[in-house]
This record gives sequence, C-alpha cells and structure tokens, in this order.
Amino acid sequence: MGTRQFISAIPFFDKEMAVQAYRMMTRDGDKLLGSAEDFRMLGSELLAPALEFVKEIGIEPFAGRYDFFVGISKFQLLVGMPLSMKIPPEKLVCVIDNETLTDNAAYVKMGILKRNGYRLALEGLPGPQLSMETAVKVFDYFLLDCSSPGFSDDFKTIRPYIFKTKLVITDIPDMAQFKKFAGARNVLLSGGFYSQPITKGLTDISPLKINSLNLLKHINEEDFDLIVAANTIERDAALSISLLRFLNAMSPDRSRVIDSIRNAVAILGQNEVKKWATVAISISIGEDRPSEITRLSLIRAKFAENLAPAFDMVMKSGSLFIAGLFSLLDVILQMPMREAIDEIAADSEVWDALVNKEGPLSEALSLIFAYERADWHTASIIMVRSGIDIEALTQAFLDALYWYRQILDAIDAEVDPQPDLEGELL
Repeated sequence: MGTRQFISAIPFFDKEMAVQAYRMMTRDGDKLLGSAEDFRMLGSELLAPALEFVKEIGIEPFAGRYDFFVGISKFQLLVGMPLSMKIPPEKLVCVIDNETLTDNAAYVKMGILKRNGYRLALEGLPGPQLSMETAVKVFDYFLLDCSSPGFSDDFKTIRPYIFKTKLVITDIPDMAQFKKFAGARNVLLSGGFYSQPITKGLTDISPLKINSLNLLKHINEEDFDLIVAANTIERDAALSISLLRFLNAMSPDRSRVIDSIRNAVAILGQNEVKKWATVAISISIGEDRPSEITRLSLIRAKFAENLAPAFDMVMKSGSLFIAGLFSLLDVILQMPMREAIDEIAADSEVWDALVNKEGPLSEALSLIFAYERADWHTASIIMVRSGIDIEALTQAFLDALYWYRQILDAIDAEVDPQPDLEGELL
C-alpha cells in the first residue's frame, strides 16, 4: 500500500507499565516536506488516510489485541466517518479535538457514533462550550499533554471526575514523572519514559540472562561452533523448547525424530541457528522489562533491515537488523550501553552506532528513533539529507509491523512439542 503519510503507533501504559492501548499518529508527508497545497490538505482531511489505513489493514498490525486511538477531524466526523467506512467499533477509540465541540452538527455526529458502539476521546478539556459534568458522559477518555503549559490546572480540573471516565497523560518524559502519576485511578500514561537510556548499572545480570548472552556472544563469531552453541542452549529449558518449535515451523516433518539439541542445531545449520537465536534470546532476556521494550526492539530491527536499500546499505542489512534489535539493550540489561553491548560481542559498526551514535548505521537508526516518536520534523530532515522517499519509509515500517505480528503468531501458536522433546531436557 503506497502512501505519502508518516504513520506511527504510540503505546499507552497502565501503572504496572503494561500496554493497554496504542495511538495512531500521522502526518501528511507532502505538507511536512513543503510540497503540498491548501486544496490538497483539505482533500486529505476528507479522505482520512489514518482511517483508510485502519479500514484496509485493520487494527491488529498496529495494536494487536489492544484498543487503538485514531484522530477524527471535524470534516471527517461531519461526513459520517468512521461509521460510513464500516470500521468495526470494538477496538477503535475516536480522538476528537477540542475545537470540534464548537460545531453543533459535529456534536450530533458524535452522539451517532456513541449509539453505534464507538468510544470517544477528547484531546484536552472541553472548555466553556461544554460542562465537565456533560463531557464525562460523552467522552470515555480525556487526553492531557504533560508538557503543555496548562497541564497542572487541567489535571486539577479533571481529577474529581476520574471515577466517571478515564484519563490519558501523554508526553511523560521520564520515570520520575511516570511514578508521580502512576498511582492515580483510571489513568493511562504515554511518553518516552519506558525507553530512556541507562547511564548507571542498577542490577546484576541473572544467571539465565548470562547464559543467553554467552550464546549471543558465541553466535556473533564469524564461524561459530554448533556444538558449543548446542551445549549452551541445553542449559536453558525455555531456549531448548523455543529452538524445537522453530525447527518444527521450518520443517514440520513429524516422522523425523529429534533426539538431542545437538541434532536440532545440526539440522538447522549456522545461518538458521543464528537467525533463531538472535530473536529468541532478545525476547527471553527482555522478559522482566515492559513487554513494549521487546516489541520495540524487534520492530526497530526489522525496520532498520527494511531500510537498507533506501540507505544503499544492502550489504549491511544484517548489521542494521542487529543494531536495531540491540538499540534498547541498555534498558533490557539495566546497564550503560557501552557495558551492555560488550556482553554480546557485536561487530565494530554496531558498537559504534549504539555507543558513539556514529558510523554508517547511525543515520538509519536516528531516522527510526524520530519516526517512532512521531517526531516528523527530525525525520523529514534526515530523509532529505539521505534522499529517502516517504513511501519507501512508511512501507518499511508497515512491513516491520507485519513481521512482528508473524513472530507473535508463531509464539502464540498451539504447538505440541512433546514428540520432539523426548530425552531433550534430561
């Protein structure tokens, strides 16, 4: 699906840092890059590219099983969207901007959406045109920007009504601010707090993580020994099961007997073992971090690999994948990136990109970081500097989302490993 739109999905967390919803953030690429005209922008309002994405692709690639917040403009509301597009209401939350409330016709349309099962969220507070008592009956969520000058007053205004509705606090910069609001009732939280770089080691690495990191370090060697890899895998039951499931998915031949992990790695060979281990270990070592960290690491990895042709780095696509995958290793291991990246013996270009923010891989990573934060201005500067086309960029992101969903489907699939586990874990 070709598009001239920037598009990203921002997570909303609960107080336990578990994801509860995502918000679609979009921006017209032509407008941002200075090539759009006013009539085209009006057309964009009416064509509703964000809703077109939801209609064509669905909510699942962006938000999985969670709710998905999508902005609806006044124009789109007046022509009956999203109801007229026959988008199911179950997981969709329509985000309405404050100015829309001044239009009586739009207000009537909101009532129609509510009666048809759609939930509504208001960007900010209603203002003089609508009392808070009425607003909490209309809107299921209110979104307040933590960085806005009037946030403190707005928070005080809505706090007495939290038991009747839900609040989303956005743009929370760090964990200190997250903890400040995490105890409030019916509150979701969004911002960059969950992926902040670690500058000081906080904890020792658990024995299971050490085993996984030793395996990563080993498979990053140019010509690693499969027997040494098998011995390391055997020390971790979860990795052993994961490997066997991967082997089943690669070649579901139930007549074949797998009598040892050594047998399994021999069948797969170096390339496939490295492919499996890189993803599986990244998931396993991030299990005690927020699930969004693992999701973000994997999407970054595939996004970076997909951008290799656009950056004329096809020969470095593997390094881009690794750089994206380990771009949050400091958060996962709770230690500075310089120490964390040394634990996996990454090559010099990956090390340079993640530790020094320099080298041939760093520009692609900078673009990805800006894109996922919906920092469209920074993203557009890098695009112009590197000659990246917006359609190629957005397609690379969408393909990364699809790939991540395929990984989840493989993990969630009901695979019965018993026939292949006989004698494995003794």
